Amino acid sequence: MEESKSILLNKATIENENSPALPSNVKMEGAVITIVGVGLISGSFALAMKEKGFAKKVIGVSRTEASLQKAKELNIIDEALSLEEAIAISDFIYVAIPVDAMLPVMEKIMNLITDKQIVVDAGSTKLQLCKSLSTHPMRERFVATHPMWGTEYSGPEAAVRGAFQGRACVICERERSNATAVEIVENIYKEMGMHLIDMDAKSHDIHAAYISHISHITSFALANTVLEKEKEENTIFELAGGGFESTVRLAKSNPSMWAPIFMQNRENVLDVLNEHITQLGKFKSSLENENLTDLTELMVNANKIKRILK
Repeated sequence: MEESKSILLNKATIENENSPALPSNVKMEGAVITIVGVGLISGSFALAMKEKGFAKKVIGVSRTEASLQKAKELNIIDEALSLEEAIAISDFIYVAIPVDAMLPVMEKIMNLITDKQIVVDAGSTKLQLCKSLSTHPMRERFVATHPMWGTEYSGPEAAVRGAFQGRACVICERERSNATAVEIVENIYKEMGMHLIDMDAKSHDIHAAYISHISHITSFALANTVLEKEKEENTIFELAGGGFESTVRLAKSNPSMWAPIFMQNRENVLDVLNEHITQLGKFKSSLENENLTDLTELMVNANKIKRILK
């Protein structure tokens, strides 16, 4: 593995690692990377790593043989190994698994790495993970990230090229990570077309609840509402327009991934959910009271979102 380390960090980079200003061209090229969890995010990341020349080889680690086989067929990974075997020969480890599995798996990974490797996660929650690793002796080799992109689909077959272009990526607790490792990760995401946002882990989880997690809960709830009230499946299929389809799209998301996210970010999700219920109550009240003025006012106020989302 020592030979591949020279690919990851050149001598000039290492010598300047503790200087106030790191070189702006710190990059990773032709490295061996491992993706832990072979699905939508990790698969899309692996494709981009190959396309940009960052990876000369991609190793896949997964609990399911079927996903590894599919990832090989799709040329997302080049080889499938156990976690221990993969880490032993990797420069860069990218972890994208359900958040309830993240804590024990990350602990195991951090116990196996050396001070020349970089570990990055792509989890939708950050506070519990960052807390759990806060005192780990290899903490500085870990960079906590959340690329803000996803679809309702899962598995390696859902991976797409150019997935991260134009999207945001949050980096948490940058000050706890090795400076060169952070810059390498930043350069990777930038080359993929992402813009970066620094945030502490607690703030990340609060904001994620408002802009991501509530959207999924609302979509699941709307799907259940329609399925409960509209018993004719053919009618739903025939009448569903663009508005309904776009609103309920996220209800097709994988429950095994989203249920742990909701539970791990429970306090923040409950806070935003209570506010959402309050807002729904205002619409309900205006309709019950036949109050056209209040109903219109609610929608006019909601239209202000156009100033933020063009």
